[in-house]
Amino acid sequence: MNVYAGKSITAALAGNPNSGKTTLFNAITGAHQHVGNYPGVTVEKKEGRCRTNGVQLTVVDLPGTYSLTAYSTEEIVARDFVIKDKPDVVVDVVDASNLERNLYLAVQLIELGAPLVLAFNMSDVAKSRGFEFDIQALSRLLGAPIVLTSAHKSKGVEELLETILKTAEQPPLTKSIRIQYGSEIEAELAKLQRLIEAKGVLPGVYAPRWLALKLLEQDREISAEIHEPELLALAKTSVARLTRILGDSPEMAIADRRYGFISGACQETVRSTVEQRHYVSDQIDAVLAHRILGLPIFLLMMYLVFEFTFTLGNPAMGAIEHLFSWLADTIIHWWPRGSESALRSLLVDGVIGGVGGVIVFLPNILLLFLSIALLEDSGYMARAAFVMDHIMHKFDLHGKSFIPMMIGFGCTVPAIMATRTLENERDRLTTMLVAPLMSCGARFPIYALLIPAFFPKAWQAPMLWLIYFIGIVLALALAKLLRLTLFRGESTPFVMELPPYRMPTARGALHHMWGRGWLYVRKAGTVILAISILLWVLTAYPKKTVFDLDYNALKAGERDAYLEQARKLNTSLGLPAESGLLEEALRAELERQDEQAAYYPDEPGYAEAQSRYEARLAELNAQDGSGRIAAFLVVRDAVVAARADFEAAVSERGLEPHSPSHVALRHDLENQLQRLRQQSPAPVEAALAYLDGVHEPYSERLRALEHQQRSEELAYSMAGRIGRAIEPVLRPMGFDWRIGTALVGAFAAKEVFVAQLGIVYAVGKESPETEALRANLRSHYTPLTAFCIMIFCLISTPCVATFAATRSESNSWKWPLFQLAGLTVLAWLVTTLIYQTGSLLGAV
Repeated sequence: MNVYAGKSITAALAGNPNSGKTTLFNAITGAHQHVGNYPGVTVEKKEGRCRTNGVQLTVVDLPGTYSLTAYSTEEIVARDFVIKDKPDVVVDVVDASNLERNLYLAVQLIELGAPLVLAFNMSDVAKSRGFEFDIQALSRLLGAPIVLTSAHKSKGVEELLETILKTAEQPPLTKSIRIQYGSEIEAELAKLQRLIEAKGVLPGVYAPRWLALKLLEQDREISAEIHEPELLALAKTSVARLTRILGDSPEMAIADRRYGFISGACQETVRSTVEQRHYVSDQIDAVLAHRILGLPIFLLMMYLVFEFTFTLGNPAMGAIEHLFSWLADTIIHWWPRGSESALRSLLVDGVIGGVGGVIVFLPNILLLFLSIALLEDSGYMARAAFVMDHIMHKFDLHGKSFIPMMIGFGCTVPAIMATRTLENERDRLTTMLVAPLMSCGARFPIYALLIPAFFPKAWQAPMLWLIYFIGIVLALALAKLLRLTLFRGESTPFVMELPPYRMPTARGALHHMWGRGWLYVRKAGTVILAISILLWVLTAYPKKTVFDLDYNALKAGERDAYLEQARKLNTSLGLPAESGLLEEALRAELERQDEQAAYYPDEPGYAEAQSRYEARLAELNAQDGSGRIAAFLVVRDAVVAARADFEAAVSERGLEPHSPSHVALRHDLENQLQRLRQQSPAPVEAALAYLDGVHEPYSERLRALEHQQRSEELAYSMAGRIGRAIEPVLRPMGFDWRIGTALVGAFAAKEVFVAQLGIVYAVGKESPETEALRANLRSHYTPLTAFCIMIFCLISTPCVATFAATRSESNSWKWPLFQLAGLTVLAWLVTTLIYQTGSLLGAV
């Protein structure tokens, strides 16, 4: 039944100049027209009438306009009629042969919430030029019915009239399209909208969001209607701020986003069967958004981001590491010697070792965020989502779901909040549940710690790329599973917004980088600090006072064995076999080290211990009479220094064994040793035999005893007991209880995993250096275990903030609990499979 039967409805014809609007007006109304002027202006007002299906239809032909941001009198008249006279239906007449330009007005009418019908006029011309439209899909994307017309041939007029009546009777149920204008503009829109609603500015005339948009676009006519100084001042501040950040006026940035929305809609629904003219963005998109080349290019882009992050980040990371090392040494230096202070341990091992172990990765984090900001601001990230669109469809998702996933590379919490742009509840929940599989910035410190520790430099960027790629693949696979089971149904179509390419501004990119980086720093200074202190307490208490073994006696026995072995080097130095001179020299050296350990280098006791040692060496050399003892010690120190320089050069340059550069450095080392042999053959041979056959095994045995003692202490602590309790579950993945305690802390924040390892392995050291931590990890674990740790941290237990965000956005406890349990079980299964397979293949 037609509710308008016997009544009259009003339809406004809007459209760009030269879109065929007047021709369509004439085709609808025929001779039933009259012409006048709008009140107060000289702009011509044309009205016409016709009857269709028993309904009296009044058609108003509005002046041609390109935009609802009014500059001319004609534009003001057209906008005011739509907003204030509120016609029953607005018909936007679109030149179908010049679609992207004409749809700009349509997008503004959609944002305005007007009951809209789109008349794609000159459709015959568009067809002759090779355009083909998926009208049904485009209508769903724009949320408005579309009718193909050719006004000069009166084609499609009857269908248009029927559609006008249907729209007036029952506007489309599709929600009004809401374009996302980027985080900066959206933040300012939210501020303005809140103030508009609080002040009740022009209620019932303009929607608050639309009014806020007009204020950011600096619409003079709208601003003149507002008499709230506070609102106008806030709008002025917002415009200035956005101009500084974006390097352009908000009006231009908003227009870019609208055209991006239009471009994305056309990319999905318009096909050209003949060669068309392409703009610069189109020409770039022909390569970057290519259906075949686009994905490899995207993967290459991500690889280059990771290479850039590691290459430039490591030197700065080293500087921060030295800063925290200096801070730890300073605290230790000013603390009274010999006092076993829990407070000193808390500051050095808990705070500096924990928080410092996280902050040290800040340069890498900032570079990662900078890279992502440059890709976003240039417009490339939107293309990456478009490239992924046809892949996402295979997993029953739309490419727009990939946008929250990409945001997840920075932080999972805003990624989950970004799912608000997905109107379909199934798409929202699916994307929300798999978003944690995208490697967020909090996981990056874990990767940045383990990858350089276990993999050569040439493998570091590929390994990081692989971890991120695995996360993407798992997210898509899990999304497909969820859509086949819990969230069955078709995906709602969305427009993939493709803003024009633009040169990122330094201010905008740095603003994005620091905004995200500051969240990381703030978390380190609050959440991670608190958790580090808690974990230190769990690691340090209760203290074990009675050990299973007498470690002091064992260390004394190792020292005696060491000195006994050193005695055997007498003959190689040309000393009598029964001589104890070399043994005594090494004993004096050990005593000096023990004495100096009780003092700082600038304290008198340190220098006095050195003087006693030198005096004892002088006595032994006098007894020897040949200078062999002194020669041995000098040569030994020279060999140690040469080897240290070699190892430092290899590490700094990331050289592979047997590579040309590595072989060249090894050759230089051999040449140095050969020159020493020529000068002092006997001392050199004795020094090499001592270092390789006596000193190194002795040092290894001492380290093993210290590790065993520390293991007893940690196992006795509360953290150790927790780790031991869950170790049976961890063992199939190749993890021990130490990794288990770090994983427990990572539930609060992923970065805490690194902080906890720093606390565990820094206790008893003079400084919690990252390289020392990496060396400890290498001595306990294998590359396979390191890879498994990264995979488990990638997949498992979302952090507390992610849990809370999922709870808030889903408005249910069910989904965050499901996400927590499901991802943790999945992580255990995948990691166990990788470790057990690797073990069978001999990768342990």
